[in-house]
Amino acid sequence: MSRDLVLAHDLGTTGNKATLVRVDGCLVGSAFHGYDTFYPAIGWAEQDPEDWWAAFQLTTARLMRESGADPARVAAVSFSGQMMGCLPVDRAGTPLRRSIIWADQRGLKEAALLAERVGEERVYAITGHRISPTYSLEKLLWVRTHEPDVFKRTHRVLHAKDFLRLRLTGTVETDYSDASGMNLFDLGRKDWSDEILSAVGLGREILPEVGPSTKVVGEIDRKSAEGLGLRAGTPVVMGGGDGPCAAVGAGVVAEGSAYNYIGSSSWIALAARTPVLDPDRRTFTFWHLDPDMVMPTGTMQSAGASYQWMRNQLCGLEVAEAERQGVSAYELMNRQAASVPAGCRGLLFLPYLMGERSPHWNPAARGVFLGLTLTHGRADMIRAVLEGVSFNLRIILDAFLRQGVRVPTIRVIGGGAKGALWCQILADIMNRPIERLALLEEATALGAAIAGGVGAGVFRDFGVARSIVKVAETYHPQPAVRDVYERQYEAFQEAYRALVPIYARLQALTGKETP
Repeated sequence: MSRDLVLAHDLGTTGNKATLVRVDGCLVGSAFHGYDTFYPAIGWAEQDPEDWWAAFQLTTARLMRESGADPARVAAVSFSGQMMGCLPVDRAGTPLRRSIIWADQRGLKEAALLAERVGEERVYAITGHRISPTYSLEKLLWVRTHEPDVFKRTHRVLHAKDFLRLRLTGTVETDYSDASGMNLFDLGRKDWSDEILSAVGLGREILPEVGPSTKVVGEIDRKSAEGLGLRAGTPVVMGGGDGPCAAVGAGVVAEGSAYNYIGSSSWIALAARTPVLDPDRRTFTFWHLDPDMVMPTGTMQSAGASYQWMRNQLCGLEVAEAERQGVSAYELMNRQAASVPAGCRGLLFLPYLMGERSPHWNPAARGVFLGLTLTHGRADMIRAVLEGVSFNLRIILDAFLRQGVRVPTIRVIGGGAKGALWCQILADIMNRPIERLALLEEATALGAAIAGGVGAGVFRDFGVARSIVKVAETYHPQPAVRDVYERQYEAFQEAYRALVPIYARLQALTGKETP
């Protein structure tokens, strides 16, 4: 029997999704199981790794049972996981506390320590990332300061996917993509940074070994196989971080190719041979799943979240009508927005409802409607949100272009890419073709499956993504709206610069350092 399936696990923020992917890219089936995020204090976010393990077991068993797939067809098990976490485990692999996940912001003082001892520019030059409490290093330093007993017993610090593989195979490793999101990885040397480790007083023995995402790290043993519905001896492949997995799942595997994920947040990421270091540090660089490539990235906070806010706060009529018709409220909102001319008759929306990462890195930034008049209605405001998010993404794209990167087309994935109007607005504002893929919300699992297939020898290399990944529709820039969007884009950038001191004053009034 041919080994024509790969089991991919996407360990996300809300839950774990197991997906069976055929070698031609067809999705055979999937199963999801959610888990909780705990918020013990303002700015803190944690998850229980035992919940991850339970979700992995439940989804695997359910998927194998409900799909009816012969376990002998499964060529490998692979993983995609949430990045930038911090899970300390002891020598037995037992978690010593809940995992501090990517969204946690508690390490502000630790970030300041890193800036003092190494410097903002030097850390960026080494790691390709800014100093920020969102990274694993700052979280680990927080544990050392505030939970010394936990730190003393810590044998290794792991990411989410790596903990599952530890449970399955007993191996303690991570891949280049996850390692590159810790503020500890030297992109030039492709190894942990001795300079940063020495500056903060950490030994490299607390960090896992690093290898390619395609490495076969072990096999499913007989005891585990019985409970999971898998065959004993099935290879377990390393896998990668969720963003780099999504890049492969979007077919972004050749230099100069790019994708835009639109979910609650949004990012633009490229495939490149060398890191793209922005003089203003607006963007950052992860390692790609392909061990010979990197993934320069720019991430904004509130993309789909801005549109969701618009729906929840100002579109009650559309929500009620959508329930009556049995359709999505976003579909009705899109129809309204489509009736408004490009530029929304001079109305701008600055989409900084949760502060901002790329391109401004300003936690004090806030959302703004600018230019409202009595002639504007709800439809104008709906479209302005779509345009405002797109303008912000254009700034990220321009940061890459100014470094000499060529980006002829951009592929879009994520729930926000379902709407044809938003895709067209992106094409018009970015002035390049936008390719909407057939698989919008499964790209991460597909990327993990491709890594698993390469590791198991089912695929020769990541180039297979070019034939597996399908484009559903291409949106081309419309010359008729080019001028209005260029003028609106300039106004958008000027508006942000003018509001920076106002943002700072408002932040001081509320007394909050982060949104």
